[in-house]
Amino acid sequence: MLQEELKELAAPILDKVTEHPFWTGLRDGSLPGESLAHFVEQDTGHLLPSYTRGLARAAAAARGEEYTALLGRSITGTLEARGKLIEAYGKLAPELGTPRLDPDAGAGPATHAHCSFFQAATATSFAAGFGALLPMVWFNHHVSNDLLEHHTPGSRYARWIEIYHPGEGYSYAVKAFMATADRLGEELSSAERAELIDHFTLSTRYEWAFAEAAWSRPSWPF
Repeated sequence: MLQEELKELAAPILDKVTEHPFWTGLRDGSLPGESLAHFVEQDTGHLLPSYTRGLARAAAAARGEEYTALLGRSITGTLEARGKLIEAYGKLAPELGTPRLDPDAGAGPATHAHCSFFQAATATSFAAGFGALLPMVWFNHHVSNDLLEHHTPGSRYARWIEIYHPGEGYSYAVKAFMATADRLGEELSSAERAELIDHFTLSTRYEWAFAEAAWSRPSWPF
């Protein structure tokens, strides 16, 4: 099955993402508040909107109504999650002692590259687009579960971690995406299958880069 091949390819990157200082700092409460604010600003202000547009382009190019339906439901779910995170962070920021979100914050270089990748991949082909979009669903499921299961009880971000988790129902969406990968693995030509895998592999690296940018918050002298 294609999903097993993808999981094997992504496993080393997923481990690096899970153990990145951004996520470990969120788990134990040591993460600087500015890093969390940066992450939420970039995620809700740029990455999630770009992801939904990518889902829409992939849905329009899908070969089969069941694929269009899956991606369409994901658009709605992603936008609802975005609104939930913005509202929750606004309420929790004073309690957490973290900066308030800047609604006018521009996309940082890593975010801009990530968003541009979604746009380019979903404009290339359905196989490339689906491969590019899949890691964000899968990695978010894994990372949010890991946060919920392994965070330090009573730590600074414990309440935020509970809110950040998308809920038990999200696992069904992840399973649907992975089952779709298996179906596509059988339906696509060898060239299309390779295209999906290539874009999937690159997309996993963007997941690490996004966490790295939130952690380091690079400043630019120009």
